Amino acid sequence: MAKFIGAFLGFLMGGPLFALLGFGVGVMFDRGLKQAMGFNYGAERERIQGVLFETVFRVMGHVAKADGRVCESEVAQAEAIIAQFGLTGARRQEAITLFKEGSADEFELEPQISDFMLVARTQPLLRQMLLEALLTMALADGEVDSAEKAILLRVAGYIGVSARDFQRLLDMAMAQRQFHGRGAGGQQSARSSASELQAAYKAIGVTEAMTDAEIKRAYRKLMSQHHPDKLIAKGVPEDMMKIATEKAQEIQAAYELIKDSRKR
Repeated sequence: MAKFIGAFLGFLMGGPLFALLGFGVGVMFDRGLKQAMGFNYGAERERIQGVLFETVFRVMGHVAKADGRVCESEVAQAEAIIAQFGLTGARRQEAITLFKEGSADEFELEPQISDFMLVARTQPLLRQMLLEALLTMALADGEVDSAEKAILLRVAGYIGVSARDFQRLLDMAMAQRQFHGRGAGGQQSARSSASELQAAYKAIGVTEAMTDAEIKRAYRKLMSQHHPDKLIAKGVPEDMMKIATEKAQEIQAAYELIKDSRKR
């Protein structure tokens, strides 16, 4: 853009010769700006990735300590989540260290979320990713108890998610878990019960009364929110993509069940 502006201004000032000179100056400006923006973007994305990773695992530790202590089953849940993230080596050890820091008596939730919001205030996908990761941890044993839910509601409030919207996310997450590891297909759908179909609607965040077009839009929106390229561009670490990928598979399985049911 700058090269064309430079050429235009140069032409106004001194004709074709100055236009050529202005074009050359504009080219150099564009290159310098692109390099500067690329550097700053890379550094900013790395900072966002670090803050999100730290927040996820520290708050996971805090949630695990919600009832006053971290029991063996909760440690096993944390190990399962770390495995689900696909973390190995130094990255795995970092996650364990952060989890322990979050479960310590001196850990304070508010400063951690405040640090997170410095990079996520204008990034709704990052805030959603944080809640989804925490819900994955809390639901590892199949349910969210009252102490865990109280902490998650505080987190939701701090990042600008209302109690009503949080409950909706929780209901969707619980329903989506029913489709974990399941393939989609007509044969499976034909054997599906009425309760499974209701869970499928809830997993997408829609109702049976909605039209096919409305349900399809909701499905596409959810799939877009969990697209790896979009999340990585927003600053989600690549080693946290596995949760988004599995979530997308659950959403797709639920949608296929709904779609096949409506065909019948």
